[in-house]
Amino acid sequence: MPDRVVDYLVRAVADLGITQIFGVDGANIEDLYDAIFAAGGHPAGIVAKHEFSAATMADGYARSTGGLGVVAATSGGGAMNLVAGLAESYASRVPVLALVGQAPTALEGLGAFQDSSGLAESPDAAALFTTISRYCARITDPAELPAQLAAALEAARGGGPAVLLLPKDVQQQSMPTASVAAPGVNSHAPTERRHRVVPTDALAPAELDERRAALRRVADDLTAARALGKVVVIAGDQVARDKARAELAELVSLLDATIGVAPDAKDVYPATGPGYGGVAGSMGHPELVAALESASVCLLVGTRLPVPTRAGVESALTGRTLLSLGVLAPYLPAAHAPSTDLAADITWLLGQLDPAPSSSSASTPTPLPVPETSGPGLRYRTAVEAIQTALPARADIFADAGNTGAAVVHHLRVPEGGRFVVALGMGGMGYAFGAGIGSAFARHDATDGRHRTVVIAGDGAFYMHGMEIHTAVEHALPITFVVFNNNAHAMCVTREQLYYRDRYSFNRFRTAHLGAGIAAMFPGLPARTVTEPAELADALHHSFTAPGPAFLEIVCDPDEVPPFLPFLSTIESARSSQ
Repeated sequence: MPDRVVDYLVRAVADLGITQIFGVDGANIEDLYDAIFAAGGHPAGIVAKHEFSAATMADGYARSTGGLGVVAATSGGGAMNLVAGLAESYASRVPVLALVGQAPTALEGLGAFQDSSGLAESPDAAALFTTISRYCARITDPAELPAQLAAALEAARGGGPAVLLLPKDVQQQSMPTASVAAPGVNSHAPTERRHRVVPTDALAPAELDERRAALRRVADDLTAARALGKVVVIAGDQVARDKARAELAELVSLLDATIGVAPDAKDVYPATGPGYGGVAGSMGHPELVAALESASVCLLVGTRLPVPTRAGVESALTGRTLLSLGVLAPYLPAAHAPSTDLAADITWLLGQLDPAPSSSSASTPTPLPVPETSGPGLRYRTAVEAIQTALPARADIFADAGNTGAAVVHHLRVPEGGRFVVALGMGGMGYAFGAGIGSAFARHDATDGRHRTVVIAGDGAFYMHGMEIHTAVEHALPITFVVFNNNAHAMCVTREQLYYRDRYSFNRFRTAHLGAGIAAMFPGLPARTVTEPAELADALHHSFTAPGPAFLEIVCDPDEVPPFLPFLSTIESARSSQ
């Protein structure tokens, strides 16, 4: 039997070394699952509970492997449910390939169920996905597929999702023995938004010369500024993606610099390393601000310095020379050297600089002071520091948005060798459940299950996408879900209190017992609830040493203010005005 389009796609994914395709089945994507079965489950088809979570699984898989994640969805609502997840991958430059089923071509514009061809006033999937992808193409002829797939993969590797729209009848057609379509046929890729991530040694000579000239200017500026004062480095998550942690540490040492990390890059430099100044931005530490105020130059490495990373340090940057090394130029004016291979470019930069006398030593950044609270349960700092103590070696941490995420970003030290991910591209609640599961699949395959993934989220995020725990249970993944339960959308409660005079709340919930509920829903799953600090160490030990998934509910106070500078500044301003 000749290969169908879906057989070709499944084999292409397998040939890339990808071990899972995440998705939700449906009538207009079911042929892809038939092809997965026919291929013997290599790659495996992982059925999620919601397409958003399937997309975040692919995102988490890509972040942990440094490669590509793949997600599949059916047409209509299934396709639309991908949007928020793919938007996170787009904003955070995570390479994901989305295979999206469509209604049969003969029925487009004729009232087909879940039609999104853009005909006869139906939604236009190509137009929609183009806005959140680096490449989007509707496949109408099997002969187009090899070139379109190659173009999609190239675009995704450049940082972000690529989408192939696959009508059901096209999926079922046989692949021709030779394909003649030119790349880009029927493509909706805005080429001006695309860029290729290329190792330095693969650049054309002229482009390499241009890159080196920009790097040389950065080296000269660093040399001049170092004669005037201290250097501060702020590092972003491109360091982790380019596997440049060792090179970054060597650069910090050579410069005798203070280093801060972006909130989503806590794993790129050890918190116990020399010169560590803490986290930058809205969840950051005062030591880094003080270091910037006395520095002559700030060097950005692998970060564009978005608002969550620069809030609270902008005034300290005033009058400082700002230099940058990374894929894209920062949002603030800076002397920028483009780099798609930080490991190689930092190594080259090291050869242009003279070492500075070492004066930096390891220190622990000072936690931000937060107002006292007398409500129920545990305090954020107490819980996060206990998690820190109990974390297994090299554990990966996936934190969700909200007050819980702010506390984790501020207080948690990531185990060396572990990955830390927080979704700051779109900040979608519930992201961590799917992303953590996707990462756990990747780590499980690479380590035979000898690696723990930890998801930390609030109860609001749990209500959105926490039932993906079902997927972890189905596949017996070594993953612990830690849910801080304050029976509220707590960050929204805090905002109501600070910005709307605490006159009302739409964001407090009736009490729910999540640990007991999960234990009843999944018999045999270790599920516990902690209401007192004395219970926490034992509960964490059992949750982190379980052979498969585990669930831990930590009861906390919805009125506790997290270590989040915009909130704390508002409180301080109110006190000063009294």
